[in-house]
Amino acid sequence: MDRLDRQFGFIRETDGLKQVVRQSYLADGSRRENDAEHSWHLALMAVLLSEYADKDIDVLRVVTMVLVHDIVELDAGDTYAYDNEGNATKREREVKAAERIFNILPEDQAAYLRSLWDEFEGQDTKEAKFANTLDKLQPLMLNDASGGKSWKEHGVKLSQVLNRNKNTAEGSKELWEYAKENFIEPNVEKGMLKE
Repeated sequence: MDRLDRQFGFIRETDGLKQVVRQSYLADGSRRENDAEHSWHLALMAVLLSEYADKDIDVLRVVTMVLVHDIVELDAGDTYAYDNEGNATKREREVKAAERIFNILPEDQAAYLRSLWDEFEGQDTKEAKFANTLDKLQPLMLNDASGGKSWKEHGVKLSQVLNRNKNTAEGSKELWEYAKENFIEPNVEKGMLKE
């Protein structure tokens, strides 16, 4: 039962992702999303949008990757994309969290999920690049849908959005072009994203 106890221990621990609040609002702008909702949303996007990946990808690998990519935020917290101070210590905090959280699992599963987290962070594989594309586009979509609510609250500028997304097209040029045309440019025109 030790293996099963450890698996359920991990599952129980990750329930805490429902309490980690992000800066992105739900599409209707009623409240901020949490990490569990974000990860689920990315998994759904991976299944539905995989046909737009620039290269053939292992969709299950991408789905699993996006489901675990933010687990470290249980300990490290969500670091806002445009928080320079928080981003300076993000890697250190997240590596420490990964050591603790993934090791709740049995050794083989801990190694597998940790390797997927490391792969996502490294952005060296086609699956990691596609997962990153989804991770970057989802907040753009939600900002567009909520009338730029998070962007307005934080005074985010177009240059910040473009800089943050400088590698987003590496997983799917087509999805990045779609996002620029449908999520970014209309918000520049409306004055939600200023130069």
